[in-house]
Amino acid sequence: MTATQEEKNVNKKKEDFYSLGPLEGFDARTQKPEIRAALKKWLTLQDALCLSPVHAMECIEAASGNPEKALQISRQKPRSSETEMRRWIEVLAEKNIRALPVTSPAYPMSLRVISDPPPLLFFRGQMPDWEKPAVAIVGARAATRYGLTVARELAEDLANSGVTVVSGLARGIDAAAHGGALRSGVTWAVLGCGPDRIYPREHRKLADEISQSGTVLSELPLGRPPAAPHFPLRNRIISGLVQVVVVVEARLRSGSLITARHALQQGREVMVVPGSIHSPTSDGTNALLRDGARPILGVEDILESLGDLGASNSRAKTSNEPEGATPPKDAQSIDVLEALHKESLDRDSLQRTLEIPPRELSLRLVELEMAGWISTDRDGRLCLARARGLIGSKIQNSS
Repeated sequence: MTATQEEKNVNKKKEDFYSLGPLEGFDARTQKPEIRAALKKWLTLQDALCLSPVHAMECIEAASGNPEKALQISRQKPRSSETEMRRWIEVLAEKNIRALPVTSPAYPMSLRVISDPPPLLFFRGQMPDWEKPAVAIVGARAATRYGLTVARELAEDLANSGVTVVSGLARGIDAAAHGGALRSGVTWAVLGCGPDRIYPREHRKLADEISQSGTVLSELPLGRPPAAPHFPLRNRIISGLVQVVVVVEARLRSGSLITARHALQQGREVMVVPGSIHSPTSDGTNALLRDGARPILGVEDILESLGDLGASNSRAKTSNEPEGATPPKDAQSIDVLEALHKESLDRDSLQRTLEIPPRELSLRLVELEMAGWISTDRDGRLCLARARGLIGSKIQNSS
């Protein structure tokens, strides 16, 4: 047999292997005994091997895609009883959660090609369009106002460009990214717990909103609580689903840096929003920049990184400013924006910093707020409202 014929046989075997599962995943609402029986076998395998995806895939391939035989090869035992497995199927049906095995032709190719794809992927919501360009936005849970604003606006611009925004439903940057994307497009949330649970609890409403147009995903068996070993696994799914990972804010010891590391191992690009060298929440992101990650000065940088994928889907405006708005030209307004670029300030502190007469400062603040450049926080502090202007160079170019 020639090398070419051997290669064709291998490719044919792979095609057969990846067409064994249900076309659009297992729908537990079906009453067909054969479908439920097949689903139970996959649930059993995942229950036993969910924390060892590499070993699980080795066993699945050795078993030619048969989950029952793969479990036998693994010599592992599931943690849950058969009674619990049957109850899980009812829970999946009740919550309309589908299960997508790696052998299904609908399984995302972007995950299938990584070294440790999840053998079984649960999802609630819409059947994802895995072919659309996707970008992950991740960062600190205890994020600054600057980070939250940047994450929200980048996500909104990406979604408005037809790009799917992926994140982990955590507090802080993740929630801001999901919220921004929901304003104009689709977002996917990847959980660090079972698909029947939402963590943190206060994000249940957010998860419901995401599932209306997008998808909530997990590889963990039902009932699994959020736990330390689960989040690195979740992070490699986040990076595996996308072409670019954007880190907005991160401390030196941060789960977001784990996501970035997974992304680099998977051949994805890592991009970083620059932050203040005085902010602990930027220590990790600035370290990534020091080590060669690409800085982001605006959503155009991300779309450029996506190449043809981003260009063909782009419907975003080239500016995050109100239509017809231009950066201020007068020196005082530029000074105000540059000061708020660094940090949010109350009016008295801003006046002391800039030494602008009170009457002049009040006039400039009214003009800038009406133009959408600044806003006032609940505690009365002034902050830059348009993060794109903040991280871009428009202010400097205006001076």
